[in-house]
Amino acid sequence: MAEAENLVHDVRHTSVVPGRIAGEDRAHELTAMDLAMRFHYIRALYFFAGAAVQGIQPHDFKKPMFLWLIPYFKVCGRIRISETGRPFIKLNDAGVRIIEARASKTIDEWLAMKDVYSLEDKLTCSDAHGHEPGFIPLVFIQITWFKCGGISMGLTWAHVLGDVFSASAFLNGLTQFFQDQHPPKPLQMPDLPEAQCSRSIAAKAHSLKRVDPDGNIWIAAADCKMAKHTFHVTSKQLEDINSSIMEVPDPEVRSFELISAIIWKCMATIRQKFTNSNIVTICKNKSKSKDRENEIPYNGLKVGTVEVKFSIIEVDIVKLATAIVEEMEEENGKIEEMVEEELFEVGKSDYIVYGAKLTFLDMEGANIYSLKMKGQDPIFVNYSIVGVGNEGVVLVFSRPPFGKECDDTDRLVTAILPENELEELKNMLKLEWHIV
Repeated sequence: MAEAENLVHDVRHTSVVPGRIAGEDRAHELTAMDLAMRFHYIRALYFFAGAAVQGIQPHDFKKPMFLWLIPYFKVCGRIRISETGRPFIKLNDAGVRIIEARASKTIDEWLAMKDVYSLEDKLTCSDAHGHEPGFIPLVFIQITWFKCGGISMGLTWAHVLGDVFSASAFLNGLTQFFQDQHPPKPLQMPDLPEAQCSRSIAAKAHSLKRVDPDGNIWIAAADCKMAKHTFHVTSKQLEDINSSIMEVPDPEVRSFELISAIIWKCMATIRQKFTNSNIVTICKNKSKSKDRENEIPYNGLKVGTVEVKFSIIEVDIVKLATAIVEEMEEENGKIEEMVEEELFEVGKSDYIVYGAKLTFLDMEGANIYSLKMKGQDPIFVNYSIVGVGNEGVVLVFSRPPFGKECDDTDRLVTAILPENELEELKNMLKLEWHIV
């Protein structure tokens, strides 16, 4: 424990505000989907080698941020509560919090540590949750310098601002200002398809779970100790899995559905005596655009459930993966109705999405590798969610073969689950699928 406490030191806190005032008495109204996500936070962590930041000083990171934040004035606001009890963002240009720190190890030493994923809190701000939302920034960026000269950049992003696709686009926008500090372009309004509304509050959204937060604090703690691990699934492993379970590959079953089906079946086996595992939540990008570059951040995930009538433990992986493709029922409309109904009746709506049911987040199309330093790619990237319920969440995203001209990519799979279940999952994936 003492060693973990000394891993990161010389921590300094500052703030950066937009280089131009957004205006006085302006507000951003939060949608029902925003409010459904308000107890969740997104964390992103990027590692860059020393060559990528050679000659760069700490103040060099903050200097371009003044321009970068001009079109992103929304993320620089603070949460306020209206007289009706509905939260909104006051556009007061209060800024984002910048944290500078130093690590006592090299990047290679850090990534080689056994409990590296549980230590990501040291490299991303953990103060973003656990406080009343009106008193803290909505975005934290932590820059940690390692002994080797490399850095990590950790983003903590309030999900009420937008989903993981918007969060990654926000970070990607910083690249152009590191390279060329030209005037920023205004962000465009997103083009979203409309949610499928049921028009009946009796139709509950299975992907939501009511929580009982501590007063006005926007965080819902799980009832058990949660743990995190990132699995690396190589493109060769994906080919081997496909060939072992399918004579003819199904183009509709992507890596996301295949990996989700494998983990769903494993978790059903682990939980067979304690919970109903026949229903899971699926979250994927709903936007018509493949990425969110130059768009105002928003919550544009398609949230739905897949419920099957057969035994998960006994079914083959192909059938389960096909069910994920074909039987997902979108619940955005139901979610919006439930949130709005409760806000109208009692002035608050306290729900979580991630971990209400076992949740799979499809990030395969997310453009998370466009953040560069001096034109160089990050050497490792990871994303995770904070504020996950007991059922857990699994994020699936690509890991491109940096420096190689080829189409096939590996997958990274970040699982946040109850600690004892995560250990069982790690053992099962290693024994049955050689995934670690």
